[in-house]
Amino acid sequence: MDVTSIFLAVQEVFQPLTLLYLAIGVFFGIIAGAIPGFTFTMAIILAFPFTFGMDPITGLTLMIGIYIGGLSGGLISGTLLGIPGTPSSVVTIFDGFPMAKRGEGSRALGIGIVSSVLGTIIGAIILFALGPVISRVALNFGPWEIFALVVFALTLIAGLSGANLIKGLIAGCIGLLIGTVGIAPTGQIRFDFGYPSLSSGLSAIPVLIGLFAFSQLFKNVEEIKEAYSSKDKAVLKSKVKIPYLQVIKDVYKEKWNVFRSSTIGCFIGALPAAGAESANFISYDRAKKSSKEKENFGKGHPGGIVAAESSNNAVAGGAFIPTITLGIPGDVAQAVMIGALILHGITPGPGLFQQQPVLVNSIYVAIICSAIFVLIIQTLLLPLLIRITLVPKSILIPSILVLSTVGAFALNNRPFDIWVVFVFGLVGFLLEKADVPLGPVILGLILGPTLEAELIRAFQISPEISTFFTRPISLVFLLLAIGSIFFTLRQRKKEQGTTAEIQKRAS
Repeated sequence: MDVTSIFLAVQEVFQPLTLLYLAIGVFFGIIAGAIPGFTFTMAIILAFPFTFGMDPITGLTLMIGIYIGGLSGGLISGTLLGIPGTPSSVVTIFDGFPMAKRGEGSRALGIGIVSSVLGTIIGAIILFALGPVISRVALNFGPWEIFALVVFALTLIAGLSGANLIKGLIAGCIGLLIGTVGIAPTGQIRFDFGYPSLSSGLSAIPVLIGLFAFSQLFKNVEEIKEAYSSKDKAVLKSKVKIPYLQVIKDVYKEKWNVFRSSTIGCFIGALPAAGAESANFISYDRAKKSSKEKENFGKGHPGGIVAAESSNNAVAGGAFIPTITLGIPGDVAQAVMIGALILHGITPGPGLFQQQPVLVNSIYVAIICSAIFVLIIQTLLLPLLIRITLVPKSILIPSILVLSTVGAFALNNRPFDIWVVFVFGLVGFLLEKADVPLGPVILGLILGPTLEAELIRAFQISPEISTFFTRPISLVFLLLAIGSIFFTLRQRKKEQGTTAEIQKRAS
C-alpha cells in the first residue's frame, strides 16, 4: 500500500474546485436518476465534453459524482410514485411504494438514502482491497490473455443483455464493426468509402451520444406524454420530512443485510454488463429468504429497501474493478469513463496502478466523497430535488438535444461529428425498436480496437494459433467464453419452458 499516493489523492480530490465539481455531479446525477426516461448514463455521456478542459482527476471526479448520484436518485420517484427513475430502482418499489401508500414515504426515502450511502462506501472498500491484487496478476498477461479476456467479456455482455442471445451477439458485432472504421493497427485506412472525415475513424463519444442520448430522446418524443399525472404531481409537491432517528434504527436492525447485499452488489458489478438490476434482484431474494419476517417483504418491509439500495450503489465499486485493473468496462458508464481517460492519454489496465497511482487512489476517494455528498444533498435538498423532477419533457428534450449536439461538436470542432450523433441516434432508435440491446454495441466499439490490436500483436510474436490454447490463462478465458454462451442458451431454454408451462396451466 502506497501511503504517499493515497495522501496525494486525498489532496487532489479535496481541492475546492474538484469538490465543487463532485458535488455538482452528484446533484445532477440524482436528478437524472429521479426522472423516468433520463438515465444517469445519459447524463455522464452529456457531461463528457465538459471534461475536455479539466485535468484527468477532476474530469473523472465529475463523472463519478454523476454515476453515484444517479444510482441513488432513482429511489425518489420509485418510492413516492411506484415509477422507477432508473431500471436499477425497480426492486426498491417492491417495499418503498407500499410504505409510501401507508403514509411512510419519508421514512422509506430515508432508509433508501442511508442504504445507498453505506452500499457505496462498502463497494469502495472492496475495490480498494481487490484492485491492486487483480492488477498485479494482470501484469503477467500477454496479448493472448488480453485477447481471450476481451472475447470472454464480449460473450458475457451479449449473454447478459436481454432475453435474446442472438440479438446481443449481433449488437456486439455491430460495435466491433463500427470500431474498424478508419486507421487499422497496421496503418492502413479502411472503410472510409472515399470520405476524408471517415479516414480517422468514428470518435466514440459522438457515437455514444447518438446511440444513448439521442435514441432515448427520439423515444421520448414518440411518447410525448409527461411522466407524471396530476395526482402524482400532488404527491411530489407534498412535504417530505425524513424521520432520522427512526431511519437509523431501521438500518441498524438490518446491518447484516446491508453488508451482505453490498457484497453481492459489488461482486456482481465486477461482471461486465451484469448491472445493478441483477444485483438488486439477487440481494432482495437473499434478504427475503434470510429474514424472520419474509411474509412482509413486498408489503412495505424496510429490509427490502435496504437490500435493493445497498446492493444498487455497491455495484459502482464492483464495476470499477475490471475497468481500472483490466481495462474492461463494467458497464456503459464505465466505458465513457475509459474514453475520458484515453482522451487524456491514460490507458486503463494493469499498468495503471504503477503508472498513475494517484489517479487510481483518487477514484477510491471520489467514490467515498460522492457517498457523503449523496447523503448531504438528498437530505437537505430533497424537496427541491423532487420538484425539479416535475420539469416538463417538452422543456427537457430540446434542452438536452442542444447540449448533446454542442458537446459532440466540441470534441474535435468538426461539423461531421454532429451528423454522426444524428445518424447513430436514428440507428439506436431503430435498434431499440427491434429489441436489440444498445449496451453491447458501445462495449463492442470500446473493446474492438483492443481485441484487434492484441490479436495482431499475438500473431506477430507467434503465428501459431495453438498458442491461444497452450497458455493456461488464455485457455481459461476462452473456455469461460464458450461456457457463458452455453449457460445463457440453457437459461433461455429453461425460461421459455417455464413460461410455456405457466401459459399451459393458465389456459
